[in-house]
Amino acid sequence: MSPVTLFGLERSVYTRVARLALEEKSVAYSLREVEVFGPDGVPAEHLLRHPFGRIPALQHGAFTLYETAAITRYIDEAFTGPALQPCEPQARARMNQIVGILDSYAYRPMVWGLFVQRVSAPREGGTPDERVISAALAASAVCMSAVDQLVSPGPFLLGQQISLADLHALPILRYLSLAPEGLALLSRYASVLPWFEFMLRRPSVIRTGSIHETEL
Repeated sequence: MSPVTLFGLERSVYTRVARLALEEKSVAYSLREVEVFGPDGVPAEHLLRHPFGRIPALQHGAFTLYETAAITRYIDEAFTGPALQPCEPQARARMNQIVGILDSYAYRPMVWGLFVQRVSAPREGGTPDERVISAALAASAVCMSAVDQLVSPGPFLLGQQISLADLHALPILRYLSLAPEGLALLSRYASVLPWFEFMLRRPSVIRTGSIHETEL
């Protein structure tokens, strides 16, 4: 089998999304750390993999790919193992809808607005911007309510089978939960909270955990 390399950062939400897909499909891979947030900017060699300087990027033999949604769908379709996308059109549409909500509306307020401001900034000697936190919390509440309305009876977001919706949601909501306001928000949603606690015990989630989750 051609080697699989994922270029990204262990602490990155979207790197973890791709890693979760690889883990769930039992694909052997190596993670190559690429610091795209350093003072020197994005390394030149990484711009050859991803012209927009984001992470992650995937290399499978001679094939290269960037954009997390494309990577996770490729992983699901290129490798054997349990399917991560429903076959039924409406269930697959619901999966894509949840992924779209998370990417477009949840990631930035939950991670950069709440986690970074409330947790990362003080840890690095900075002062949280309470106005940013307040706006992020309001936006996060809208996202949580939207996702909560789309959840099917568990244990997974779409019912009895894990899907890419679960793999997209877990890393974002994990960082959300590390901010006190985020955990309080998450705890308000009876459909999402049991799923979140269930997913935290899943082997793929444990194996891809970041030190940033345990050092706080």
